Amino acid sequence: QDYDRAIQIDPQFAEAYYNRGIAYSDLGDHQRAIQDYDRAIQIDPQDAHAYTNRGNAYSDLGDYQRAIQDYDRAIQIDPQLAAAYSNRGVAYSDLGDHQRAIQDYDRAIQIDPQFAEAYYNRGLAYKALGKTAQAEADFKKYEELTGQKP
Repeated sequence: QDYDRAIQIDPQFAEAYYNRGIAYSDLGDHQRAIQDYDRAIQIDPQDAHAYTNRGNAYSDLGDYQRAIQDYDRAIQIDPQLAAAYSNRGVAYSDLGDHQRAIQDYDRAIQIDPQFAEAYYNRGLAYKALGKTAQAEADFKKYEELTGQKP
């Protein structure tokens, strides 16, 4: 409701659309989230995070190609956005392209060596490729960073 009010007051407030999109995603309403991310991007086409989150919503709907397009755009805007690489890696893994996913996880980890989720996801990709030693090393690093078993 606060985001709705903020948008009523200032329909050009991109951050309100962005935050409401996050709220819709958290509620599982990915279509409405995408609509809000569309509006945020329309207002601020250089918002890499809005592209990343819209990609996440597309990914949640199983539209991995559209998700990858959004992650590509986010990376084009902000080449240091580790989450965009990691999320694009997840989309590639979901499409069965684990080798390409590993390249994205590698880049995410290069940017942010403490990015536990990237280690975990890279471990899953290695496991899918039958590379057990690399998978176990990544799962161990994930556990070191989070204190949780994968």
